[in-house]
Amino acid sequence: MARRPNSRNGNNGRPLNSQASLNGYIKSICDIMRRSNCAGALQYVPELTWMLFLRILDDREEQEAEGAKALGVGFTPSLVEPYRWRDWASPDGAKRQELQAAPMGAYMAFVNDDLLPHLRSLGDRAGATHRQLVISQVFATVERTRIDTERNLLDILDKIDALSGRSVDDTHMFPLSQVYEGLLLKMGEKNNDGGQFFTPREVIRAMVRAVNPQIGQTVYDPCCGTGGFLAQAYEYMQPQAATASEIEQLKTETFYGREKENLVYPIALANTVLHGIDGPHIWHGNTLTGVAFHAALYTDAPALFDVVLTNPPFGGKENKDAQANFAYKTGATQLLFLQHVIDALADGGTCGIVMDEGALFRTNETAFVQTKRKLLDECDLYCIVSLPAGVFINAGAASKTNLLFFRKGQSTERIWYYDLSDVKVRKRTPFTLAHFDDFLERLALPPDDPERESERSWWVSIDEVRARTYDLKAVNPNRKDEGDTRTPEELIAIIEAKQAELSEALAALRRSLGG
Repeated sequence: MARRPNSRNGNNGRPLNSQASLNGYIKSICDIMRRSNCAGALQYVPELTWMLFLRILDDREEQEAEGAKALGVGFTPSLVEPYRWRDWASPDGAKRQELQAAPMGAYMAFVNDDLLPHLRSLGDRAGATHRQLVISQVFATVERTRIDTERNLLDILDKIDALSGRSVDDTHMFPLSQVYEGLLLKMGEKNNDGGQFFTPREVIRAMVRAVNPQIGQTVYDPCCGTGGFLAQAYEYMQPQAATASEIEQLKTETFYGREKENLVYPIALANTVLHGIDGPHIWHGNTLTGVAFHAALYTDAPALFDVVLTNPPFGGKENKDAQANFAYKTGATQLLFLQHVIDALADGGTCGIVMDEGALFRTNETAFVQTKRKLLDECDLYCIVSLPAGVFINAGAASKTNLLFFRKGQSTERIWYYDLSDVKVRKRTPFTLAHFDDFLERLALPPDDPERESERSWWVSIDEVRARTYDLKAVNPNRKDEGDTRTPEELIAIIEAKQAELSEALAALRRSLGG
């Protein structure tokens, strides 16, 4: 990574040449933030997001300017002096030195009263570029820095500035975007109230591999949260890009998403940009009602998509405004999103979606049966993977979950099930991508290959599903009964999931009785 000389190294000159050393370095930044009015991850992750975003944006535009100069072509940066990171944040920046020489308070005043308003206003300017629109939305809700003192702010900026090619060993390290994922995981941990926005990356990577998106296809997530599916799809597809036009298409015309939450929307933009997506087309608003808060980045988005990868919220209750847009009325958020996904897929398009087990087996409410019938009639539901009960525990979700994979345009004749529910997920034995190895190998085989079937996998015909009134729950006929070996934590997770399902069923009953 090309970078101007840095007068200070936040790691005392030592290179960051392991994942542990880089994680520890990021933790040291978060420690300063925690003592600076950002007590929890929901406070310090958004704050660190915009700082890392500007740091990496500056590096990227510096490289792009050098490349353009070498080719003898023009380059128009998104940010100009004194609003570039190198001007106001870097220790040797001219604007920073000027402000530090000024009376006390000048530096904080510049950040809060000049820099941040300037960044927010970029999207309002005539002829704003797509990148400037992205910048303005990343800062749309950043009114002022949360850091309490100038000294703490400067300490944080110095540490972030030191994250350069000189201090991070690229030959041994994950990209900086991987470190950012670790920050998002902190935000999504139990008791941080951010789990609803975070899908475990092991699950995302397995889903991306199973769907296998290709260059030239569009990828869509209607409830993208922090942008994990879009970012991981980009990383999977990036090695496929062999020409300049394919690289440009991948970076600017491939990834589309929607997100409702004000806190999470700018994080999704920053996360996708940090991973290398130059043109994230993310719509800010309520997907189910169609009400937009900001749609400028979504201009010219296609009506239908080739690939959908998503983890819709489940357990929520949608009002009549949302239900009015769908053929099958229900307050169950996940069912409305499933209908939306089916309608958003192009013929031949493929979807990988996380779905709670309650939605699969419930047959006591008309909308559940109707939505599953729509899925099986309009799509080939070719695979269901049953996940262990504890996969989403660290993200604060107790519900038992499944992965559904389907293609639009041909009805379902039979479903291939794969059972991972017996995998023991504990703190010291987390669920990893390796747990999907056998599934992915068997999925790649032709459907009629006898190796598709195993102790973990089996086929179910559409006639059997209809006879069960569209109960899609995975019940492994090949599993050997080894007694109940579930841990107390797993039993608690199952009980909590059942309680949530019971509460939802009781609420539906009360509504039907007019109560």
